[in-house]
Amino acid sequence: MTLGVGGSTPEIELNKLSDMTTDISAISLDEFKARIAQAQTYMLEQNIQAMYLDAGTNLTYFTGLKWYKSERLVGAILPAKGELAFIAPHFEEGSLRDHMLIQGNFHGWHEHESPYALFAHVLTEMNISTGNIAIDESAPFFVFDGFRKAAPHITYTNASDITALCRQIKSSAEIALMQRAKDMTIAVHKAAARILRPGISTVEVTQFINEAHKRVGATGSSFCIVLFGLATSFPHGVKDPQILQENDWVLIDTGCLVQGYNSDITRTYAYGEATPEQRKAWQVEKDAQINAFNEAKLNAPCGNVDDGARIVLEKHGYGPDYQLPGLPHRTGHGCGLDIHEWPYLVKGTETKLQTGMVFSNEPMLVIPDQFGVRLEDHFYMDENGPVWFTTPSHSVDDPFGLEA
Repeated sequence: MTLGVGGSTPEIELNKLSDMTTDISAISLDEFKARIAQAQTYMLEQNIQAMYLDAGTNLTYFTGLKWYKSERLVGAILPAKGELAFIAPHFEEGSLRDHMLIQGNFHGWHEHESPYALFAHVLTEMNISTGNIAIDESAPFFVFDGFRKAAPHITYTNASDITALCRQIKSSAEIALMQRAKDMTIAVHKAAARILRPGISTVEVTQFINEAHKRVGATGSSFCIVLFGLATSFPHGVKDPQILQENDWVLIDTGCLVQGYNSDITRTYAYGEATPEQRKAWQVEKDAQINAFNEAKLNAPCGNVDDGARIVLEKHGYGPDYQLPGLPHRTGHGCGLDIHEWPYLVKGTETKLQTGMVFSNEPMLVIPDQFGVRLEDHFYMDENGPVWFTTPSHSVDDPFGLEA
């Protein structure tokens, strides 16, 4: 039997867990102010007069305001020089001010009024009548379309040239929050492995993982993919739940949020005994993950990390490139307030690895019509190179390193 897999119950494992967030520190007001200053510097360098931040993670990153996207426009205009201006429905003013960290001028629109005309009016108040305005890359098309019709004299550009530059370099405070989120998720992974038993469904395991993440202090619902048997060969799962059988192959991919920052960790192992084919593939996957990590060198292209994983896979007869059996997707992604964000560890990416970048490392190995293996841990770049947030899976027989 695989070490650390099976032998317990949900009740026992939940009772072992406790809040792991009591000593964390939120992002400071000074850090939000520094983010705004950095964005304004980039805007001046790129000859951009202002940037529109739509409800979502960009708005949160720069202002601290957490707000949901809907058909009603809520956002902020950050000028290259001057004060932040919020645009939202009049009836939301009280709620927005209650959630604000960075303060700014509030501009409200009533239900029969056009928020896009208000956007154009605010630009005029900022003495912006021509030039380039960067639009949040996550803004819905109807928002952008409304802006360009209300202010056709403006040239619009993609704000990712600013937001990505800012957000891809994490501060020590951001890395600390992600470290805690990942510590919490690995504790949940270990607990989830211990509750497995023949007859348990993927739905039951998912429900346990959601509750376990709450027990350790996570906010909101956890991200979760639980797969058994053949379903593990589908990178993001299948529509129907599965029931665990003796000697089934198991893949669990899950994460949580701490102060809005994500964890995202995957473990693959056997409930019972792994087959020779599974053992071989598991070890190749582990070697590919480690070689990808070793290729993460400061100032090297992000694409080198993806190359590092594929070299190992091809050496063992998998691939090449995206061919199956092999790795059908990129080796990894950036992570922060969004579970997938810049930059990406994908072939040909010339973005240089820099101190403060955070990545997943998950070169999944897919064996069609049989099984898949994904081992996913995250690392960040410090002044000496890559650093793991969590210790990679130890072995196919001891995935959590209980006897390491």
